[in-house]
Amino acid sequence: MTTSSDLDPLNGIPVDSSSTKQKAESAPIPQWFDASPYTHQVAADIVRYGPIARTTLAQILKLSQGALSRITGDLLHLGVIEELPDARLAQDAGRLPFGFSQKQSESSEKRGRPLTALRINKDERSFIGINVRGNSALAVAVNALCEPLGEPHTLAFTYQSPEELAVSLAKVVAECVKDAKRAALPEPSLLGLSLGGHIVDNATVTAAPFLHWNGNANLAELLTQRCGIPTLVFNDLESALRHECWFGVGVGVSRFALITIGAGIGYSIAQDGEPLSGSETSYGTATHIIVDPEGPRCYQGHIGCADSLTNDSIAEQYSEMMSKTCSFEDFVTDARKGLRQATQLLNRTCFRLGVLIATIANAAMPQKVLIGGESSFLAEMSMESLRKGVETYRHSQAAPVPIEILDDTWINWGRSAASSAIERYILG
Repeated sequence: MTTSSDLDPLNGIPVDSSSTKQKAESAPIPQWFDASPYTHQVAADIVRYGPIARTTLAQILKLSQGALSRITGDLLHLGVIEELPDARLAQDAGRLPFGFSQKQSESSEKRGRPLTALRINKDERSFIGINVRGNSALAVAVNALCEPLGEPHTLAFTYQSPEELAVSLAKVVAECVKDAKRAALPEPSLLGLSLGGHIVDNATVTAAPFLHWNGNANLAELLTQRCGIPTLVFNDLESALRHECWFGVGVGVSRFALITIGAGIGYSIAQDGEPLSGSETSYGTATHIIVDPEGPRCYQGHIGCADSLTNDSIAEQYSEMMSKTCSFEDFVTDARKGLRQATQLLNRTCFRLGVLIATIANAAMPQKVLIGGESSFLAEMSMESLRKGVETYRHSQAAPVPIEILDDTWINWGRSAASSAIERYILG
């Protein structure tokens, strides 16, 4: 007798459930290599700080030169890292841990050996990153340094079930596999997918408000079965944070915060290269922090909370100011033209964002605050108002808060999903 579990979820055609299960179990989440935790950590730090000299790396990891040489020798033998001439050492100057000071030691040059640098063997592996937002998705193939191997591939879809979405995404995955092949790299080792929602075990989506899913969906398993590539699923904000820790402006920063504005409000913080917030990232914990006691009322009844920074709230506020229905895009267009009402709302919005930054800086004490999200460009349009918002709620003797606005292109969200997969592939 054929049960519901033995049917293809899309068309009801009977399938061999035992073979489906076997296929899922035959594609476990792989690692680049199997070695000691120290070896994995050395490889990870070479990704973050490379090209890097052995002496510098040994001091960062607090390892003896002998121990590090044995570990890097193994990694060279496995093809995980490669040696570069010393001319490459200065290429990524400054990408070292915050506060790190190089100690003078007996250099290899004094013993007649040329100084070399270590770097991850970026063309030894390929990966795929997918970001799903609303009813569209972007996929990109990257190498082991998260550098794109071709143009990104986008996909528009109507709201679909998890099973239907997996089938749709398989099409852009196939294009990414071709990109890796054209770049003369191996087929992708791992696929990372990110979306706005709550994820359990990097596999099961338990909440995805923008996708309107009801119930749990093991999207990782569905994609693994459809695409034949081991898949991990991540919260998009946490992936963006990890990307900055490994490949972006957060490299070497002990503690930094990431705030995103757009369809929603995101906030997460990293400490020593790892997100601190864990699963709470997906709950939008900063959304209802008060940023203006005289601001608009949010959908939960709060007055002047950070929800006032979302696109929908800004459109509603602007519509009220203009006494007609206006979209967020209408507001942006008018703000760029310098229309008085739009400029007024822009300045007020950026002041409120500054208050949110100050509140987070006062509580979490980050060394840097990053502003991202699809509407982060608003901060650049009124930096003076943003700074006033920060200064109003910071102690006059407190250190200035370094703020950096990220280049929030969609491809970077796809790369962020890939970077989370790369991290798991290297660290395990």
